[in-house]
Amino acid sequence: MVSEQHIKMWESLDINTELLSKMVSAAVKRHEDVFKTQSNRPSSMDYFDDFWANLQTGRIEELQEVKKAKKPLVGTFCIFVPEESVTALGGACYGLCSGSPASIPEAEKELPRNICPLIKSAHGFKLLKACGYTQSADFIYGETTCEAKKKTWEILSKHHPIHVMQIPQKKDKKSLELWKKEIEEFNEHIEEVSGEELTFNKLKDGIETVNSKRDALKRLDKLRGFYPDIMPISGKDALLAMQISFVDEPKRFTQKLHELCDELEARVEQKVSVFEKDVPRLIILGTPFAAPNWKLHDIVETSGAAIINEESCIGHRYYKDNIDTSSATSKEELVDKMLERYADIDCACFTPNEARIEKIKKMIEERKADGVIYYTLAFCHTYNVESFLVSSALKEAGVPFLAIESDYSPEDAGQIKTRIEAFLESIKNKKVG
Repeated sequence: MVSEQHIKMWESLDINTELLSKMVSAAVKRHEDVFKTQSNRPSSMDYFDDFWANLQTGRIEELQEVKKAKKPLVGTFCIFVPEESVTALGGACYGLCSGSPASIPEAEKELPRNICPLIKSAHGFKLLKACGYTQSADFIYGETTCEAKKKTWEILSKHHPIHVMQIPQKKDKKSLELWKKEIEEFNEHIEEVSGEELTFNKLKDGIETVNSKRDALKRLDKLRGFYPDIMPISGKDALLAMQISFVDEPKRFTQKLHELCDELEARVEQKVSVFEKDVPRLIILGTPFAAPNWKLHDIVETSGAAIINEESCIGHRYYKDNIDTSSATSKEELVDKMLERYADIDCACFTPNEARIEKIKKMIEERKADGVIYYTLAFCHTYNVESFLVSSALKEAGVPFLAIESDYSPEDAGQIKTRIEAFLESIKNKKVG
């Protein structure tokens, strides 16, 4: 519910209050249609439902308190952001509005039609002044993981402060030395914004806070995917929790996610599953699912299958590795450890990227998945091109594979549903055979 107090707060952030009010109403209704219609949901999902309902109100109020305390607010689109450094200085590092088709027409006044919808959605939200997270950010963190992003930062910088970090395309010694300097420069920039020194102890505390959040997400991953006959939570609900992990206060989120996992553990012990025993268990590979992009998960799980993992930036790729601080005795050593962790991310922007294929094969085996869907946002060339290498390896291994390319529009939902239903039928026939 949007109150007068929230409207005044939005006005202070130069937000288009009438437009955002309409968007909030639509987002709440969409959430109800996708999530509240599920049966046998864990009661601990109430927190995540409430957070979504207050995404642009209560959480934005909290961020204004962070800003009043002169702590940095950093908006981002990518998991290469050194969020540990922002957290270390008491700031907030969060994802920006970028998963809705509603803002794309406005973005196309400045950006080409044939680029990634995530980029256009985020750019459109800024032009429309319809995202509290964007409007609150001291700066937006940009990175060089794709050509469209690199050039968009130049245009977006005319509307909002941007800090661009160069992410190398290879992981050789020379490239990693460059990357370390980029992290050090980012840390210096955070110090300038906050007016506070990023000391060894503060950075270590920030790292451990984010490590704890990733540990909680790993726990959720195990509970939803490692019990072949019991799936105590839907893929949709797990996705919502993961999406909220990118905007919530990290310590609170970690606590609430552990509370959810406690309930899921009890469900596993009591053999309470939200799916029937023999439904196909799928892993989604590819590009990220920025909220409220729930289309694929909704189609899959209303077509008779369960999603047990996302090999995605909003998913396994984000939480699979922690930063080891046990042997570090200096700030420079902590930065080295940060680099090690970030360099283990197997984004498709890297070449070569064989580690991603080996990781996917291991994930399928560990979780006893029945098949995979390779999901690519339209015009995401890096993941789209790499899908050939992934599909070749998985088909050779005998893993059922379906490639889906889509955007945020609901127009192709019927076509996608038809393809998924045929894919699930082929999996069922293979099991019977």
